[in-house]
Amino acid sequence: MIKNTSKLALSAAVAATLGFASIAASAADMAPAGNTSTTGYVVDQRGLVAKSGTGLCWRTGYWTPAMANVECDPDLVAKPIVAPVVPPAPPAPPAPAPKPASKKITLSADALFDFNKATLRPEGQSKLADLAQQAQGMNLEVIIAVGHADRIGKDAYNQKLSEQRAAAVKTFLVSKGIEEKKVYTEGKGKKMPVTGNKCDKMGAENHTNKKLVDCLQPDRRVEIEVIGTTK
Repeated sequence: MIKNTSKLALSAAVAATLGFASIAASAADMAPAGNTSTTGYVVDQRGLVAKSGTGLCWRTGYWTPAMANVECDPDLVAKPIVAPVVPPAPPAPPAPAPKPASKKITLSADALFDFNKATLRPEGQSKLADLAQQAQGMNLEVIIAVGHADRIGKDAYNQKLSEQRAAAVKTFLVSKGIEEKKVYTEGKGKKMPVTGNKCDKMGAENHTNKKLVDCLQPDRRVEIEVIGTTK
């Protein structure tokens, strides 16, 4: 009886051993045999991460999320921070071109012409020669010559006289090398006096009244405006 009991105990022990071996064999079929790695995943003999039939990686018992790699757990791996692409700053706009500088010169008609004349006097020619030299030292845009007359005489006569004086100035400037197309002339007659009422009490309104003629001298003028930029 004792012998039979011993046989039964031995048979149970063998069965248990065989059962455990069967479970171990089943687990071995699920997870490929290989070595563990400090990466937290089971690796095979080639050093590659062992994977299941569905392509999942086998984790070791000490795997932690910190050991996750892109191949096995891409969702757990922090994505690299990509610095935003900053477009280069646009080039600075070109400096604006300098605006033409305007230089206005008023030349007395008495310096340019004899009274009631449109023929340039030597003194007037000298002043215009200096002006032409200054203009040739610039990037010249235009010269505007505007003739004026005093109030003595009829409107039509003074208008024509002022135009003739402006034309005489242009002819001289062109003779000194200024391009003809850059000289513009205009006559204002007696419409733009600068003396105001200063000469109102000078007596008779005619050219024989020397006192009045002398008082109206500022009105007998040619205004010359030079427009351009310095070189």
